[in-house]
Amino acid sequence: MKIVSRDQWFEVEHRYDGISLIHEPYVRPFYRCNLWHVQGRDRDVLIDSGSGLVSLREQLPWLTERPLLAVASHTHFDHIAGHHEFPERLVHPAEADILAAPTGANTLAADFVGDEMFEAHPDCPLCYAEYRVRAAPATRLIEEGDVLDLGDRVLQVLHTPGHSPGGISLWEAATQTLFSGDILYDGPLIEDAYHSNLQDYAKSLIRLRNLPVRTVHGGHFPSFSGERMRELIDQWFKSHKEFA
Repeated sequence: MKIVSRDQWFEVEHRYDGISLIHEPYVRPFYRCNLWHVQGRDRDVLIDSGSGLVSLREQLPWLTERPLLAVASHTHFDHIAGHHEFPERLVHPAEADILAAPTGANTLAADFVGDEMFEAHPDCPLCYAEYRVRAAPATRLIEEGDVLDLGDRVLQVLHTPGHSPGGISLWEAATQTLFSGDILYDGPLIEDAYHSNLQDYAKSLIRLRNLPVRTVHGGHFPSFSGERMRELIDQWFKSHKEFA
């Protein structure tokens, strides 16, 4: 397995409108979480925090130069393992217990962390037996209808369960931008985790389809248009005829 230095572990892509994508290029695409940084006038938001193998705060110190809300779209290991590094941590109540007391089982780490997940390791080979997601108890619970006020922009919390019970999306109506977490992205969806629910999945997708979305930034794989979002949702229902 190739070894890379820690200062090469993250890549940052500055998009537009104060939005940046942070990701771990040496994590293979299926497992690679998108971390979305949204800059506001008074505070910023970081949606998800990655695998936790390398410190975000050490490698990307600009993240904490301003007040930051670290939001968990849900609590699978690839989305929350860096949350302990940030003082303000937000999650839906349905998964607050996992953020506070993560295990290999309840975060899915035991199912997925292994050599097949990585193109390279940081600095030295990872001992998977020692991989742990550190506890990061929520400092704020966020539910349907709550808003994250960044000063000059507002993100609305949408409860979108299905992939997991406490899954959320964030909706910026002013720019018609949706941060969808793992309820929807342009790649193979995981809908059979231990706490997934297909009926909830269907309801969440119907709800998202009705939004006037222009751009979707998902939890994995590249961003896509609102038109593509509707195509993906329609494809999902064609393959799940029991919910059509």
